[in-house]
Amino acid sequence: MSNRALFAAVAVSLASLPGQASAQQYPSKSVRMIVPFGAGGPADVFGRVIAQHLSEQLKQSFVIENRPGAGAIIGTDAVAKSAPDGYTLLVMSNTHTTNESLIPIRPYQLMRDFAAVAPINSSDLLMVAHPSVGAKTLKEFIAVAKAKPGQLNYASSGPGTPYHMAGELFKAMSGTDVVHVPHKTSGDMRSSVIGGHVQMMFDAITVMAQGVRSGQLIGLGTTGAKRSAVMPEMPTIAEVGVPGYEATIWLGLMAPAATPQPIIDLLNAEVLKVMERADVKEAWAKQGAVPMPMRPSDFDKYLRADIEKWAHVVKVSGAKAE
Repeated sequence: MSNRALFAAVAVSLASLPGQASAQQYPSKSVRMIVPFGAGGPADVFGRVIAQHLSEQLKQSFVIENRPGAGAIIGTDAVAKSAPDGYTLLVMSNTHTTNESLIPIRPYQLMRDFAAVAPINSSDLLMVAHPSVGAKTLKEFIAVAKAKPGQLNYASSGPGTPYHMAGELFKAMSGTDVVHVPHKTSGDMRSSVIGGHVQMMFDAITVMAQGVRSGQLIGLGTTGAKRSAVMPEMPTIAEVGVPGYEATIWLGLMAPAATPQPIIDLLNAEVLKVMERADVKEAWAKQGAVPMPMRPSDFDKYLRADIEKWAHVVKVSGAKAE
């Protein structure tokens, strides 16, 4: 048998294997990317950027489907129960790593029922308050909160979300008693604070920057280790009242467990291509989002470490899923 014939025979044999065949043909139809959060939030916004470019690169439709509710559990469970063939993906955030300890009773376990595909990006949050609180700085807000324990509220888009955990970390480190008021979506959360029904929240800096600059809300500080390029005039929370404070939001992609590794590797490589685009880098920089290029194995390690980190925060803060 000639070498050419031998190689052809090996190729045919590999293609006959289920995983290899599906990987070679993938994607041959539309791919759903389920976002277990409401429209307009970071997962939805950046998930759509990834979906658009994957559609162009792989010549098949990657379609965002929002399924919010129950602290991201409803949409996440739908992906966990989907066929492990690469045609249903999860757009996830650190809500998922937090929920592993905050909501121990769930219909899935993150690292058992999902496979890491690729992280997307990370960004700082902005702590804002309604003007009716009467605090124009973080120190003034802390003083008001300590003078009125249990009387001020902070909003989130649901238990376990980065907004919730940023609030719990703030309470634990500042020694304040501010009541958590969960909402179903980020839009609901924002409406409550902008309307003055809830006094404070942590939100994406790009979403809230304009509201602060217009005077609609009071900016109290950003959550990163250093000032954000989006609002360099705004000090970090660590700078002006809570030393050592840091909380961010990050996003990523996961697939149902048992998804063939060649499909995961292909998706990872294509997401990395999106991150390397000059127009994407420029747009994300303006929004304060930092790309997180990692291979699947590195993302898996990152997820496991983040689960341990937030388990400690949940234990120390006494955070609960209301």
